[in-house]
This record gives sequence, structure tokens and C-alpha cells, in this order.
Amino acid sequence: MKLKQAITGAVVALACAQAAHAQTAGTFYMTSGWFHFAPQSSSDPLEELSVGGTPINAYQPNTGASIDSSDTLGFSLGYYVTDHLSTELELGIPPKFDIDGTGQLSGFGKLGSAKLWSPALLFKWNFLSPTEKFRPYIGIGVTRVWFTNAQITNGDFSNGVLHGPTSVSTDRSWAPVFNAGFNYSFNKHWFAGLSISYIPVGVTANLTTTNAGPFGLTVQSQAKIRLNPIVTYAKIGYAF
Repeated sequence: MKLKQAITGAVVALACAQAAHAQTAGTFYMTSGWFHFAPQSSSDPLEELSVGGTPINAYQPNTGASIDSSDTLGFSLGYYVTDHLSTELELGIPPKFDIDGTGQLSGFGKLGSAKLWSPALLFKWNFLSPTEKFRPYIGIGVTRVWFTNAQITNGDFSNGVLHGPTSVSTDRSWAPVFNAGFNYSFNKHWFAGLSISYIPVGVTANLTTTNAGPFGLTVQSQAKIRLNPIVTYAKIGYAF
């Protein structure tokens, strides 16, 4: 009887160890899922910097822009440094965002669009024991934010406000990432999770209008937009 109890105990212990495999020190894992970006956007008024090389630095009162929400496919690669501390690289297919006018520009509706790149490196503290199936965590990290394919698509806006066809470029910036979520392990390899991140970040859009007006001058303008997105990531993961 004692031998049977010992064998049963060993089997239970082995099962617990296997269940915890996805959450213990030295474990690599990868995830895939769906990112939802919900910008809490605001902006400064549109500023006209120069006309034909002459500085103007004039703001257009009650003008601004906002960024719509967007979704995309995401991926991550992570590693458990200890049973509680993990590090994770998150990235996704760049989502496309629509840019809408606000204030006096709201009548134009959609002004343009751009694709966002924001890979992030996170450090997470996982609570509870590695043997637990459900483990919440909090994290902090850093992201590099930039846009590509930025363009003005509203002809009425570019001709009526920017004085003609306009090209767009944006700056790049680093930003902190504040993260919280949980994982749930199904077995020693597969798990699912949900996380929410907040990224306080802004971007400056530089607008260049060539051949503006009857004299064909170049007009330089800029728009400063605070994105501050709340990012939700629903994921399925596999531990090696």
C-alpha cells in the first residue's frame, strides 16, 4: 500500500512539474494573437512654419487631428529569466490608422492615413507559483514608435488649408510601456493570455507643400499629435 501511495505521489508531482513547464526559469515561449490599438489622441493646433523660406510660425486656431482605433495580428517571443521574472519582445504587422480632422477641420472628415510601427521590449513580474495554471503579471518596458506610408488623402483639405498637394514625414520617438495581464496554462506547452498596455507617446507630422499658391512657393507646416494608445493583446502561446 505504501509503495502504491509513493508511486501515486510521484505521478502527481510529475504532472504538476509538467504543468508548470511553461512558466519556469529557463523556458522560451512564443505567442500569436490580436492587437487592438485604441489611441486616446489629442493634438496642438496646426502650425505654419514658413512660406517660401520665410519663417511664419503661425498657429491656426481651433484646428487639430485625432487618430482612429485599429487592429492587427501580433507576435511575441519571451524567456523566463527566473520563475517570476520574464522578458518579452512584442511586435505586430503595422496597423493602418485613419487621421481625422478636429475643431475647424472636423468638416473635412478623414484627412489622411499612416501605418504605425511600435515594437516593444517588456520585463514582466509573474505572481503566484509556477505550478499555478492562472498567473497574473505586471510589466514595464520601452517601445520605438514611428510611422510609414503617411499621406494626405483629402484633396479639399490639402488644397484649401495646406495650399496644395502635400507630402508628410514623421519623427521617431522612444516611449515607456506600462503593462498588466495574465496567462492561463492548459498543459506543459500551450497557454492563453490577455494583456493591456498604456503607451504615453506623441508624434510630430512634418508637412511640405510645394508649388503652393499662384507663386509656386514651398510651405512648411507641422502638426503635433499625442497618441497615448491603450493596447489590448489577446494571445495563444507555446512554450519550448
